[in-house]
Amino acid sequence: QVQLVESGGGLVQAGGSLRLSCVASGRTLSSYVMGWFRQAPGKEREFVAAIRWSGGSTYYAASVKGRFTISRDSAENTAYLQMNSLKPEDTAVYYCAANFRGSIGPPRVYDYWGQGTQVTVSS
Repeated sequence: QVQLVESGGGLVQAGGSLRLSCVASGRTLSSYVMGWFRQAPGKEREFVAAIRWSGGSTYYAASVKGRFTISRDSAENTAYLQMNSLKPEDTAVYYCAANFRGSIGPPRVYDYWGQGTQVTVSS
């Protein structure tokens, strides 16, 4: 079992920045993938970014590439999502998730989820 706890959400004006954190506890092996997803009201949960814990390869949705950066601190078992140049359309609940399949893929391949943290970007 893996427990994930997100923090760092809040209200920010367009153009501003936020950094989300996701602390993992429990079964923590080097071979997992940590992903960030978001879900806006009335919309499906969508992929934002992911990182392979071993090696640190990163992946981004086209809508956030160049603005968001995913990183991890292996010693702290923590993943981060640095969000810059935020736009109102980035408003959503942000979730971190983990899987041991090695897949970056859609939400269904992730086995463990955090509770989510709200990000609101005002125009």
